[in-house]
Amino acid sequence: MSSLSVRGLTVSYGRTEAVKGIDLEVAAGQVVCLIGANGAGKTSVMRALSGLLKPRGGRISFDGTDITGWRAHRIAGAGLRQVPEGRQIFAELTVAENLTIGAWLERDASAITQRSAAMLERFPRLRERREQVAGSLSGGEQQMLALARALMGAPKLLLLDEPSMGLAPLFVEEIFSIITELKRDGVTILLVEQNASAALDVADFAYVLENGHIVLHGPAAEIAANPKIVAAYLGG
Repeated sequence: MSSLSVRGLTVSYGRTEAVKGIDLEVAAGQVVCLIGANGAGKTSVMRALSGLLKPRGGRISFDGTDITGWRAHRIAGAGLRQVPEGRQIFAELTVAENLTIGAWLERDASAITQRSAAMLERFPRLRERREQVAGSLSGGEQQMLALARALMGAPKLLLLDEPSMGLAPLFVEEIFSIITELKRDGVTILLVEQNASAALDVADFAYVLENGHIVLHGPAAEIAANPKIVAAYLGG
């Protein structure tokens, strides 16, 4: 069963069409990656799925419900959470406060406490910096916080938008190690990532986006072995 089904999605900025009628599927429990060059339309897709942009056309179905045109808070409430490009943490709040905000829909205080403890166990660096102001963290630590904050909402589907952008190689490795752990735990993920090699390595299925169109899709291992993809995105 598909957790997310997209049909004919079109996204525009004024007269400029950024996403041109794409279809994609994310099955429950899978990691699916969307790769492409800068300006291909990847982030526009993610923003439309999370409700930050209203699609110009097409249909978005999540867990069998048509969520096309829903506002972002309603989509988040349905269980679809985004870790945005650029992290967008609350820099003046502490790590602990950022985590609590991630569970804003949860009314059970004990559940929030349990989730926070689980996040600090999963992300030891955050545990060490629990009372530290988030803006003082390194870029990699901020990315971990953004990811942990989204997980605080117990998402049914996690949208990860460029999680390795601007990070040192050591942190890139650590972030993808965490994604691998989440996959092992059965978390459903749609991953947008410029590091195509790392994305294809962790994903089950892949889509290639060029100029707003899906030009290729299939099992991630097959996409990674495609000579055109190797030449264009994998340094071959």
